[in-house]
Amino acid sequence: MNEEFKLEIVNPEKLFLSKEDVTEVVVPALEGEMGILKDHISIISFLKPGLIIINSNSGEDKFFIEDGVLEFKNNNLTILTSSIYDLKQTQKSKFQELLKIAEDQSKEITSNDQVKFLNEQKIEILKAIN
Repeated sequence: MNEEFKLEIVNPEKLFLSKEDVTEVVVPALEGEMGILKDHISIISFLKPGLIIINSNSGEDKFFIEDGVLEFKNNNLTILTSSIYDLKQTQKSKFQELLKIAEDQSKEITSNDQVKFLNEQKIEILKAIN
């Protein structure tokens, strides 16, 4: 039985990734980690900073995102994000740079709780990556 679905990840520059043989995607939804399998109910959700884990017939891929929106409909998952980094191909120094920026921003944040929460999430996941 075919358990695959299509995934596209798009960032402002280009179509970042397109795969037809995806079996599961775990995303950092605002509500918590969410696993998407074939025939998942249609959904639109906002994403928080975290890891996207993609399982496919060609193996597992992991990406760090800072934000995004996902839509799953008719066995097509689309993720729109302003920034995405492949854990295998991105230099550790880039993640250290992102961590420093996030930590500096946390000292300046005086606005609402949501902004603080998202920045804390970013710091936590970047520390785990480093």
